[in-house]
Amino acid sequence: MSISRRNVLLGATASAALLPVAVRAQTSEVVIGLIYPLSGASAQIGVDAQKAFETAAEIINKNYDFDLPLARGEGLPGLGGAKVRLVFADHQADPQKGRAEAERLITQEKVCAVIGTYQSAVAVTVSQVCERYQIPFLSADNSSPSLHRRGLKFYFRASPHDEMYSKAMFDFFDAMKKKGTKIETLSLFHEDTIFGTDSGNAQTKLAAERGYKIVSDIKYRANSPSLSVEVQQLKAANADVLMPSSYTTDGILLVKTMGELGYKPPAIVAQDAGFSEKALYDAVGDKLEGVISRGTFSLDLAAKRPMVGKINAMFKEKSGKDLNDYSSRQFMALILMADAINRAKSTDGEKIREALAATDIPGEQTIMPWKRVKYDEMGQNNDADPVLLQYTGGKFVTIFPPQAAVAEATWPMK
Repeated sequence: MSISRRNVLLGATASAALLPVAVRAQTSEVVIGLIYPLSGASAQIGVDAQKAFETAAEIINKNYDFDLPLARGEGLPGLGGAKVRLVFADHQADPQKGRAEAERLITQEKVCAVIGTYQSAVAVTVSQVCERYQIPFLSADNSSPSLHRRGLKFYFRASPHDEMYSKAMFDFFDAMKKKGTKIETLSLFHEDTIFGTDSGNAQTKLAAERGYKIVSDIKYRANSPSLSVEVQQLKAANADVLMPSSYTTDGILLVKTMGELGYKPPAIVAQDAGFSEKALYDAVGDKLEGVISRGTFSLDLAAKRPMVGKINAMFKEKSGKDLNDYSSRQFMALILMADAINRAKSTDGEKIREALAATDIPGEQTIMPWKRVKYDEMGQNNDADPVLLQYTGGKFVTIFPPQAAVAEATWPMK
C-alpha cells in the first residue's frame, strides 16, 4: 500500500471515529418550539398548554411503562437518547405577532419543529413561516378545515377539523330524531375569524344536506363588548338547537347575556373552543347544565385504557385540572412530533417531514378515542374520530357515538 493511500485511509478512519462524538454532541437535545397565547384574554389556554407539553416531555425524556410512543426508555433512541427541550413563544392571539415569533423560534432558537397555536387565524401565519423555512408545523388544536387545504408541504394535523366535528353533530341530530326527538330548526352563532367562519360554513352545508332549517345565522365580531342585539335575534328565532362557535370570553358573555334577556334554547350544541374550557364553567356553569360540546377526548376512556388516567394525574399535578379537549390534543401533538423526529433519526426539516408523512400509529397507542394517526397527502389525519360530550353534574360525559358513549343524552337541557 502506498504511503499516500495509507494516509487517506487513516484520515478516513480517524474521521469516522470522531463522527459519532460529533453527532452525539449535536443531538444531545432536540429543540421544539411551542407557540401559544401566554398573555391577554386567552392566556389561560397557553398556561394549560405549557403544562400539557411539559407532561409529554417528561414522559419522552424519562422512563414510563405506558403503551405510548417513546414512553419506555429515556429520550429519543433514534438520536442516541437525545432529550427534548421545549421553547415557548407568546403570540398574544395576534396573527402578525405569531408570524414574528415563529421566525424568531426558527432563526434564533434553532428549533427543528413547531407546534401550535390554539387560534386558527394564528396558525395561518405561523404555518406559512414554517413552510418558508422548511420546518415541520404540527397543528395541535386548530380546527379550521381550510388550514390543511393550502398546498403546504410541511403542515400536519392529527386531530379533527370542523367539518368532521360538525358531521358528528349532525349524525347525533339524525340519531336523536330517529328516537322521536324534535330537531328541525337551528341557530348558528359564530365569531368572524377563520375559526368561526369555517365552522359556520361547514354547518350550513350539512344542514342543507341533512334537511335542517337554519332560522338564524349570526356572525359577530370576536371579543365584542356586548352581544345584546345578537342574543335578541337568537331569542326571536327560537330554534330547536343553538350552535355557538366562540372562544372563552365570548362564550361567557353569550351565556350571561342569554340569562339577562331570558333566552333559553331547548339545547346548545357547541363547537368546542370556549365551551370546553374550565374558565367558562367556573363563570357560568350553573346556566349550562346539559350543554353539549363536540370534542376529541374524554376521561371516560380511562376505563378502557388505564394509562389515560395515569397521564391525567401527571397533568393534574402540574396544572391543578384534568386534561380536556385542548390539553389532550396538545399532549399528543408533542408525542407525535417527537416520534417522527425519532424515526427520522435527524433534526433536518425535510427528513422530519418525511417521517411525519409516514406516521401510522394505532389509536390504542394514544390517549385519544381515534382509530389511528395517519396523515393524508394534505397532512390531515382522517381517522381522528370526534365525540360529543354533555356537561352533567359538573363534568363532561361521552354521549355519542354509541360505541364511545357512557350515558344517554339529556334532551332538552335542564
